[in-house]
Amino acid sequence: MGESKLAGQFFDAAIGLLQKVRDEDAADIAAAGTAIAEAVAAGGRLFAFGAGHSSLAAQDVVYRAGGLALMNLLAVPGVVGVDVMPATLGSALERVDGLAGAVLDSSPARSGDVLIVISLSGRNALPVEMAMNARALGLTVIGVTSVAYATETRSRHVSGTYLKDHCDIVLDSKIAVGDAELTHEGIEAPFAPASTVVTSALMQATMAAAAEEMVRLGIEPPLLRSGNVDGGHEWNGRVMTEYGDRIFFRH
Repeated sequence: MGESKLAGQFFDAAIGLLQKVRDEDAADIAAAGTAIAEAVAAGGRLFAFGAGHSSLAAQDVVYRAGGLALMNLLAVPGVVGVDVMPATLGSALERVDGLAGAVLDSSPARSGDVLIVISLSGRNALPVEMAMNARALGLTVIGVTSVAYATETRSRHVSGTYLKDHCDIVLDSKIAVGDAELTHEGIEAPFAPASTVVTSALMQATMAAAAEEMVRLGIEPPLLRSGNVDGGHEWNGRVMTEYGDRIFFRH
């Protein structure tokens, strides 16, 4: 069998987007890394939130080998993944007013912490309210979104604003509206979304920038090792004990 032309085109599209965010988001990624490092240095806690497929990039930096032990998932029941039944309920909950505030008020998040809010469109009530309420509580908010949606779609929040309007730092994934990179003759709908690849890369780049800044500040980055390498469990046990009061996914 030969190569798939469309598979190659998707890789080309994804690589092009990765190069674009690497070059155009560099200063914002560095700023986000600094905000995270400074929060860690000051005793703050780290949270990541995303709804639907945007939650994949949030989950990708929580409790993982090579990741910061302090990154916690701020989960909203029913919107984290497609395991909710029916799956369409998750999309509906993203448009419910007041849900973000209720979740934040019940969470350990407090002034001085950092919250990363991931939403591709940034137009639904849930991510907009999450960012608004978090800032009102004194958190630093980093938004990861496609800014293009703010010019090509209508906000679903009562304020008419988008996630990008309520963040201290915005990382723009550059994903086109519709999140589908390919078209093909004989296939009526566009396909092959790249938002997960690009958004996860933005998150990991930000974590790398944070680790770099922690070293500059004289802090050993509290990183987790793989449990599948010798000594990994012992290393992780030490890190989790040292930072136990800022790690919430164990309780």
